[in-house]
Amino acid sequence: MFLGHFAVGLIGRRLTPAVSLGTWFLAVQLVDLLWPLFLLAGLEHVRIAPGITAFTPLDFYDYPITHSLVGAIVWAMLMAVFSRGIFGDSRIALLLAGGVLSHWMLDVVTHRPDLPVLPAGPHVGLGLWNSIPATLVVELSLFAAALVVYLHGRRRPGVAFWAMIAVLLASYFGAAFGPPPPDVRTLAVSALAVWLFVLWGWWVDRQTHTAKK
Repeated sequence: MFLGHFAVGLIGRRLTPAVSLGTWFLAVQLVDLLWPLFLLAGLEHVRIAPGITAFTPLDFYDYPITHSLVGAIVWAMLMAVFSRGIFGDSRIALLLAGGVLSHWMLDVVTHRPDLPVLPAGPHVGLGLWNSIPATLVVELSLFAAALVVYLHGRRRPGVAFWAMIAVLLASYFGAAFGPPPPDVRTLAVSALAVWLFVLWGWWVDRQTHTAKK
């Protein structure tokens, strides 16, 4: 899942006015932000296997550090400790930790049974990616609903926000319908681009804050 994770971030931002959109994007995408780094370091592995699912050509056969349930819980706990220190608010810390953990839960819906519960298995996954139409309906509906929640009662967002939404959608459709990456290193380097949306989220909130002055 891709847009679904950002949808959780948009809703989280609505629930916690003191937390920036960039921080929420960091939380909900934390394991995917770390994953390409572990790939480049040779600590996790993936195969490019066109046809393994209808929606993605990637065979996620070894990523227990970032994408096991145990790993997700550890990253969520670290996020809770970090955010408790930054915000001094246990509720915010728990919500951001929940954002980290939501990534694994949403991935269970989309992935084939390749998500480890413990680092060595068992593996789970409901396989939504086996159907392109079903994947599009679920992700786009979730993202649209999150946009409605995020925008409700807010001032009209500026160009920075809508540009970010446009790039998110373009990235999603490009990954879904574009050619598979030529090799794993190229995949890992391109996956680092997700960090852009964390920075962009912080910038959006900064622009909004400046506009209110």
